[in-house]
Amino acid sequence: MASLAKTLIIKAASLVIVLIGVLVLLAVVMGATGLSDKMLKSLLTAEVQEYKQILIRQGRDPAAVEKAVQEYNKTRAEALGIDKPWYVRLPQLIYRLLALDLGNSRTLQSSWGSNKISDLILDRLPNTIILTTTGITFTALVGIWIGLFIGSNIGSRADRVISILSAVSYALPLWFMGLVLILMLAYAPKILWGIQIFPPGGMVSIPPPKDPVAYFLDVLWHLSLPLLASFIVFFGGWAYSTRNIVFNVSQEDFVNFARAKGLPEDVVRRRYILRPSLPPILTNFILSLAGSISGYIITERVFNWPGMGSLYYHAITALDEPVIFALTYIFTLVYIVARFILEILYVAVDPRIRLA
Repeated sequence: MASLAKTLIIKAASLVIVLIGVLVLLAVVMGATGLSDKMLKSLLTAEVQEYKQILIRQGRDPAAVEKAVQEYNKTRAEALGIDKPWYVRLPQLIYRLLALDLGNSRTLQSSWGSNKISDLILDRLPNTIILTTTGITFTALVGIWIGLFIGSNIGSRADRVISILSAVSYALPLWFMGLVLILMLAYAPKILWGIQIFPPGGMVSIPPPKDPVAYFLDVLWHLSLPLLASFIVFFGGWAYSTRNIVFNVSQEDFVNFARAKGLPEDVVRRRYILRPSLPPILTNFILSLAGSISGYIITERVFNWPGMGSLYYHAITALDEPVIFALTYIFTLVYIVARFILEILYVAVDPRIRLA
């Protein structure tokens, strides 16, 4: 136990170093390229122009307006940190993030009007979990189950069919599949027969239903096309990768020995094939779940889904530096937690790791 605890502590320390390294790399890229300064100067210019227009509309003297604008420009530049070089300003931002102080957005707001980045994440994260995390979980479970079956029946008709479907599925970009489904199942029935089978986008109808049950069903209705697109695109990868993992394990001597003893195939598949196959399958599944938290930027734009991917997109287009750093930090932190959970699960599912 002591050696296991020591190993886990070392793993945790190395993952924390990765987290800090990602933030430092992001700071260097944004600072050294001048992108950070450009973001702040663009924001400052917009604020100063807006302030100047307010003073002009108030009918103030032009000289007084210019003086007030210069003072406002100096005050806001100091508040934004433009008067400091990036290698002084950005490390302070990194320190606040590591202390879990995400700060405030300069341009974005949550659905209830808050500009706190933590509120922005709390506003968008459930939507991403509903879409991407649910989709990946369902697709992965179906793909793993089918991959487990065909992996122990290589060369069968089912194996050949699933292999062809997997190749087609893997070749389809998710955003492209989304556009095809929108055209075929949302717009085409509406144009041809005047029937709205599926909505082309959004998370809920406008105006949204007031009844909780009706609201839930409306969300499911809007969720149908994105989930279908996700299943079509990712199913093949899950099924084929699981098939190959299971096939390699099924060729081991201990599996052949179990079959030679006359054990039922279901028992061989469950006890002798599935458990040794779990570490790589768990790796794909857990890391996919962690990656799903960040959402899919292009797909969420295609379906107009208000998730974490859309939030990242809006932060980039609005040049909102605190939000970009905070989201990068959160996504990396989720990945690191997932990696640490995997280290524990490896020990639980594979005794050979515990012995090592």
